[in-house]
Amino acid sequence: VQLRASGGGLVQAGGSLRLSCAASGRAFSRYNMGWFRQAPGKEREFVASITWSGGITDYADSVEGRFTISRDNAKNTVVLQMNSLKPEDTALYYCAAGINRKSAYYWGQGTLVTVSS
Repeated sequence: VQLRASGGGLVQAGGSLRLSCAASGRAFSRYNMGWFRQAPGKEREFVASITWSGGITDYADSVEGRFTISRDNAKNTVVLQMNSLKPEDTALYYCAAGINRKSAYYWGQGTLVTVSS
């Protein structure tokens, strides 16, 4: 599985961004998908995941209620809708496949999200 993330950018606090992850490979629909992020000077952390069927989602406490993850297996895409963004959400966001809260089998390149105060 190859992953390509897009949609990052600069936004003011309280604003929204929509990250997309396009996956290649026939096995996409078999994998749990999700996102990690890494802020400057900090360790990479889990953000959100969604099961292969899309039936179960999981969120880090820090983003619960503000971020929504979804997937479209027909289009091989995963989307992270980020609302009510805070400066502490500033990070490089990575799309991942075969994900759990600690790691993943496959990683995409990061897309940078910057939230100004």
